[in-house]
Amino acid sequence: MNTSNVKKIFLLCALAASSAVLAVEGDVSDSDRIAQYREMISDGNPADFDEMNGAELWKKVAGPKQATLEKCDLGKGAGVVKGAYAELPRYFKDTQKVQDLESRLLTCMTTLQGIPEEEITAKPFSSDKRKSDISALATYVVGQSKGIKMAVSLKHPKEKEAYEIGKRVFNYRAGPYDFACSTCHATSNVRIRMQDLPNFHVKKDAQDAYSSWPAYRVSQGLTRSFQWRLNDCFRQQRFPEPKFVSEVTVALTMYLAVSANGAEYAGPGLKR
Repeated sequence: MNTSNVKKIFLLCALAASSAVLAVEGDVSDSDRIAQYREMISDGNPADFDEMNGAELWKKVAGPKQATLEKCDLGKGAGVVKGAYAELPRYFKDTQKVQDLESRLLTCMTTLQGIPEEEITAKPFSSDKRKSDISALATYVVGQSKGIKMAVSLKHPKEKEAYEIGKRVFNYRAGPYDFACSTCHATSNVRIRMQDLPNFHVKKDAQDAYSSWPAYRVSQGLTRSFQWRLNDCFRQQRFPEPKFVSEVTVALTMYLAVSANGAEYAGPGLKR
């Protein structure tokens, strides 16, 4: 039985169990129902399959240089994965840029393995028909920071600059609906459909939201990276889709990550 079928069977069983429990709890709110569902299947998140796949890809010889990613420096030294995500984005001397996880993985894949950047960025997000290696690698890396407190630095001038750019992007209104990130994420006690919207001006909201991504989207049957999450937000604002790991998305990630400092990273998460 392939991984896709295992995921489907797992989710069907979980949904059936959760429906049976919630059916007798008529006074439970939609938010509580979602929280209960997540809790019921939290010990068997389907993202685990992508995390395992990413672990294999990390050690797999690939690309024109026939190399693994085991010498990739994510900020804590060559090959060190444990706790790396909890300190990203950060400034890297070799690229002279502030990089988030996926932009750093892109650097490692191109320099260590010799894989052309355009080949990686052509389709960086998973779909029903095609899995994304860089997304699986990101899922593996984030899993190695579970339980570790977020501690994203603003010591370097470039890190401070990225934070300020990200803050401006978060509040920048544009597009046909005059939307900004803050349109949905700067007010408490609001939601869209059945989804509560975190207020990033509230520390706990920011911590809970950021520390649960990347995440497995039950409605899509796919593990989604944080870059995908930002791209989808831009899409919903009717903005032009940003280039994968663009300066804009990295800066926005920096702003959101710093807002979550102090929280124990809990991903990969589980979303509706």
